[in-house]
Amino acid sequence: MSGTEIIFEITEDEVDGGYSASALGYGIHTQGDSLDEIRRNVREAFDCYFDETMERPNVIRLHFVRDETMAT
Repeated sequence: MSGTEIIFEITEDEVDGGYSASALGYGIHTQGDSLDEIRRNVREAFDCYFDETMERPNVIRLHFVRDETMAT
């Protein structure tokens, strides 16, 4: 998997605030109260998941997903 990217889907919790992140295709999940914190936590979760024996993607992509509700 070397030379590839890993994509984290980032969603905002509109009720409680903060952000959640999940890596697509991997069992990596984290959360944070701010954008800076979610970025730090994504990096930390990535580093914890991939040890020195595993091939690591060389790009972390953050995909921000926004839900919007409209009244009818």
